[in-house]
Amino acid sequence: MTLRDSTSATLSSALGLSFRLRGAIKFLLHVGIFLSAYFGAFFFRFDWSIPPEYFLLIRHTIPAVLASKALAFLAFGLFYGWWRYVSIHDVLPIVGGCTLGSMLLWITNQFLMTHGSIPRSVYAIDWGLTLMFTLGARYFIRFGRETLGRKRRDTDRRVLIVGAGSAGQTIVREIRRNPALGMIEVGFIDDDWAKAHTRIDGVPVLGRQTEIAAICRKHAIDEIIIAIPSASPSRLRQILRYCKDVKARARILPGVGDLIDGKVSLRDLRNVNLEDLLGRDPVSLDEGLLHRHITGRTVMVTGAAGSIGSELCRQLARLLPARLVMFEIAESPLFDFEIEMREKFPSLEMVAVIGDVRDRRRVEETLVAYRPAVIYHAAAYKHVPMMEMHPVEAVKTNVLGTRIIAGAAARQGVERFVLVSTDKAVRPTNVMGATKRLAELIIHNLNGGEGSTVFVAVRFGNVLGSAGSVIPIFRRQLETTGKITVTHPDASRYFMLIPEAAGLILQAGAMGTGGEVFVLDMGEPVKIVELAGNLIRLSGKELGVDAEIVYTGLRPGEKLHEELIIEGEDVMRTFHPKVMKLIGNETMPPEWGKRVEELIVTAITGERGSVVEKLDALVKGYRPAYEFHGIPAAETISSSKSLH
Repeated sequence: MTLRDSTSATLSSALGLSFRLRGAIKFLLHVGIFLSAYFGAFFFRFDWSIPPEYFLLIRHTIPAVLASKALAFLAFGLFYGWWRYVSIHDVLPIVGGCTLGSMLLWITNQFLMTHGSIPRSVYAIDWGLTLMFTLGARYFIRFGRETLGRKRRDTDRRVLIVGAGSAGQTIVREIRRNPALGMIEVGFIDDDWAKAHTRIDGVPVLGRQTEIAAICRKHAIDEIIIAIPSASPSRLRQILRYCKDVKARARILPGVGDLIDGKVSLRDLRNVNLEDLLGRDPVSLDEGLLHRHITGRTVMVTGAAGSIGSELCRQLARLLPARLVMFEIAESPLFDFEIEMREKFPSLEMVAVIGDVRDRRRVEETLVAYRPAVIYHAAAYKHVPMMEMHPVEAVKTNVLGTRIIAGAAARQGVERFVLVSTDKAVRPTNVMGATKRLAELIIHNLNGGEGSTVFVAVRFGNVLGSAGSVIPIFRRQLETTGKITVTHPDASRYFMLIPEAAGLILQAGAMGTGGEVFVLDMGEPVKIVELAGNLIRLSGKELGVDAEIVYTGLRPGEKLHEELIIEGEDVMRTFHPKVMKLIGNETMPPEWGKRVEELIVTAITGERGSVVEKLDALVKGYRPAYEFHGIPAAETISSSKSLH
């Protein structure tokens, strides 16, 4: 026998002995309960003075009492289980065991006993006392382990639980059962007036959500647990606002849909993040309209491995297209994303295509090979500072790339073409915004021309968590230097979650009849400095102590505030509350197409300074930044003629 086998055998033997010993102790405790209840029943029946003739009856009936109750408790499994975990669910089996035990005792007394008859009232009193003692023993052991036997440590965190419903109560029970968590449940917060100033599971309801800050200060709270899985994002944001001015760390249970087995546990808790503070209520989509445009048809997404493109693919896959074509220039991201999609949607036919929207031949052969009915064009260069440095590349991708794929869509009979645009296309002060505005105008100009393709653009602001967005940058800065860089104390931006943005792009794209620019309802703009301050607080740091906000000034091409419509435009509501349609879109002069061609030729030849000048002349409202960080404006970048 090996050392491992020997050790395993020894451990198994020790565990077996421990379980047998525990079982014997439980059995003896039950015997004591049975005897105490039986004697107590006679004492109650005869007002604490049992007549002498009944002592002989008691002595002769004790074996029957023990046998009847032991058999009944064994039948209901009451000799097993951990008393420290007793709950309300254990009451019914105990009631059943006590009832069966009394019935067996009565049958035994009626048909087998010869020493006299037990008074009928004794059966009822004995049943009640057995039930009370059995429940009491179990709950006393649980109470003793959770309360009296619990060692308080100086490091234990004082916890305030927001939500006194079933989730909050489950959290309390888990804290009590596991002292190693290092938590002390101080109280509940709940807005239900019926629960005000009551106790639930022995824990006081200390007040309403508006009183969180005062209660945290009064009771020296170290941690706030928000235990309302059904809370909508707007309600959650309201609760978090009440937690804003306290030093206590806030943690939250995920939504009901994110709890895999529907059961609440402390292991499901996560830190509050900025998405919780900025997230909006889920939007409802017109599923019927989307299914009519997507289900059973071939759909293509450009930029398929990007933040928006990948989410578009996920949501499209749920609508059961006949085929999903994922067009992407970045090999590794597309490789990883294809694996993810095939795992999530194994029955969906999908094609991963490596290609560049600036490569006319590759675009044409892809459309000919797969014949998409709908194209979502999400491929673009989007980072403002990078595109200020590289305006030539911005034009080649955002303008030329859009013209190539949109033109090919019209020639190949694609039914619907949806351009993913940006709020930076509005009165642009940067190259990225100007090129995206030109992309909008290109598809507007194509609509109603060659072929019957419906061209639609969808304009929206920043998306939280996308690659290169402000939040990942802030988090990285906070972890590395403790200094968050903000351009200006008054700078503000619109924000939207990626799933919401992708869903509304699908919705708006299906609503268009041709030539429209749709604008998504982005809510209220958010100050970037407030975003930074919230991130510092949620990271458990203190502004001015172990974190700092540094103002760097607006970078070339950046605006102080973003806009969603251009001067001279107006919006009108559609049947969807989150989607608006522009009125009074810009009209292009006859020579406009020729000037766009000149811009593209200039970009292909790499004449950087001329590119910006031509953008300035082409895009109404564009105010270019002529500072290029010391890079000569006449810098020439070689380009392949295949792009033209």
